[in-house]
Amino acid sequence: MTVRRSIKSAKRAAACAALAVCSLADGANALAADTAETGTAETSAADASQCAAKRPSPLSFNRWQEDWSVLALPCVPRKPFDALKYIPLGGDPSTYLSLGATLRERFELNNTPLFGLGSARPDSYVIQRAQVHADAHIGEHVQAFFQLEDARPFGKDSVTPVDKNPLDIEQAFVAFVYGVGGGTFKARVGRQEMAFDLQRFVSVRDGPNVRQAYDALWADYEIDKWRFIGYLTQPVQYRDVTAFDDVSNRHLTFSGVRVERANTGPGDLSAYWSRYNRDNARFIDATGTEHRDVFDVRYAGKVAPFDWDAETMLQTGHVGNDTIGAWAFGVLSGYTFATVAGSPRLGLQVDGASGDRHPGDGRVGTFNPLFPNGYYFTLAGYTGYSNLIHVKPSITFKVTPKVTLLTALGFQWRATTADAIYGQGSAVVPGTAGKGTRWTGMYAQVRADWLVSSNVALALEAVHFEVGDSIRALGARNADYVGVEAKFGW
Repeated sequence: MTVRRSIKSAKRAAACAALAVCSLADGANALAADTAETGTAETSAADASQCAAKRPSPLSFNRWQEDWSVLALPCVPRKPFDALKYIPLGGDPSTYLSLGATLRERFELNNTPLFGLGSARPDSYVIQRAQVHADAHIGEHVQAFFQLEDARPFGKDSVTPVDKNPLDIEQAFVAFVYGVGGGTFKARVGRQEMAFDLQRFVSVRDGPNVRQAYDALWADYEIDKWRFIGYLTQPVQYRDVTAFDDVSNRHLTFSGVRVERANTGPGDLSAYWSRYNRDNARFIDATGTEHRDVFDVRYAGKVAPFDWDAETMLQTGHVGNDTIGAWAFGVLSGYTFATVAGSPRLGLQVDGASGDRHPGDGRVGTFNPLFPNGYYFTLAGYTGYSNLIHVKPSITFKVTPKVTLLTALGFQWRATTADAIYGQGSAVVPGTAGKGTRWTGMYAQVRADWLVSSNVALALEAVHFEVGDSIRALGARNADYVGVEAKFGW
């Protein structure tokens, strides 16, 4: 089919969707009419290829990456309100406006925050995140994305900036894509979300209620197996007083360069350097302006039945007058029995992050987890990615094609007893610095995920953490967490 006739079919499909007066058969007839006009086998083959196009998932992690121009094809199945998912803005099917929304509700019960050593008390509550967006595509080269977010807790005793953010701008950026020198140049300017790899250290923080955005300039160039990226960012500082009061954090910047190469042996290789600058940083052993250089390398791939994801990070720089020397690593690996009922996957996760071994020596050894996702270990958030050794065997089943069940045991130690045990957000578990043994404890985790439909997903997670004897002697108690989540996307 020629481009002209493809546009002609797209216009007919868009008209059907907008007026809601014709069926899928009408759309198919429109396509058939164009095929009859060309009357060639080549046209029929092209039509068949176009009809294989699929609708984007409204449950996608990054809503701005969805391409709803597929609704310009009359053969793509229609759903209610598709007239709002694809609103043509001219004769070009690639110029359109798409509207969407996401709602996440989660009930959480946490009976022992920070193992009972902090001021927080047992609590149960509901956290709600509501998002709406408008996504405008101007031809093949320009995109403007705007998203509002409203995040609120209901019944939560201790409310932090990651729990509550009244109506505000989560994302507002303009993106540009253009072919250059045999490759593709891409750029985004404005408030946007960004994440690297498994989001161990740079993420959109999807686990808590308020996602993390960055006021940023992002540019990348992709050619063959290579991708080169540069970014200048100020993470958004979230305020929970009134609507539209979020600002760029003038006291925190995160910028750097990254390179990726696909198909490097059996996997994909990436590396990046970033500079993390923060005013008024506070560690157990140091305070002052933090200038942290981050060096990261990751290699991930799959050779059936094996899969793996390995990442390591080195951090240098200084906090005030003290120098930084910190490290971390994370490895996920698995073996999938594809021919066995349920396709069980045996997994093993091993993680480590440095702590400060010699307080008072003018050297900060505590690893800064930067912008963690909040659910890399568990949703419970009992421990964070600092001063940690973590080993977690697991088994995952496909109960049905849409239901996944994970069971796991986690074992945790401190890298050094001279430093504290840390929770999410680098929160210090009170009284643990310099006391007790390395053994922190162990936990059992069960998680079930159910993709109910293309618009609805449900999840259940339960965690029981058994604390080690040395921190139990400080008054720590075993901890239990239950989370029940429902997510709707349109």
